[in-house]
This record gives sequence, structure tokens and C-alpha cells, in this order.
Amino acid sequence: MTSFNCFILALFAALMFSGIDVSVAARRLQQLPTLPKTGLPPLPQPMIPTLPQPGSLPPFPGIPNLPSAPKVTLPPLPSFPLIPTIPTTIPSIPFLSPPPSTTSP
Repeated sequence: MTSFNCFILALFAALMFSGIDVSVAARRLQQLPTLPKTGLPPLPQPMIPTLPQPGSLPPFPGIPNLPSAPKVTLPPLPSFPLIPTIPTTIPSIPFLSPPPSTTSP
């Protein structure tokens, strides 16, 4: 909905600026005689400071020695129990087995 409102606003602006008065004014501006160009007075050039030569700079002061940080030690991790093994055989489930036969063959 917002894009539709923007489209309507753009269309309205285009119609407003495409009127006859605007086009006539633009044509008159194009048909004006060219005005003589007046030269600008010369502008002063800024002074660029000279940079010091590499050998003339004083030596860079060294970084002072910082005290060493204390060594951080972590407590030992607790021992974990061994991971139990997964059984590879499926145990028999009693209620899925067939009932015992009462007669012998």
C-alpha cells in the first residue's frame, strides 16, 4: 500500500511539473542571450607547511616495561565416570513370545 501511495505522489508531481507554464519558462531560459563571463579575482594560494626530514626527528621514546601479570592456573577437572557401553543384543521380551504348548507333537 505504501508503494502505491509513493507512485501516486510521484505521478502527481510529474503532472504538476509538466504544465505549459513550466515548459514555456524553460524555453525562455534557453533562449536568453549568453551573459559575458566575468573573471573571478585570483584566489590566494594556501601555504603548505614543510614536513620535517626523517633524520631530523628526535628518537621515539621506548615503551616502559610493564610488570608481568601473574600466571593463571585452573583447578584440575573432576574425573568423569566411564561412559556405559550400549548392549548389542536385544533382550527377549516375555509377553511377545508364544505361549508354551500344552500338547507335545
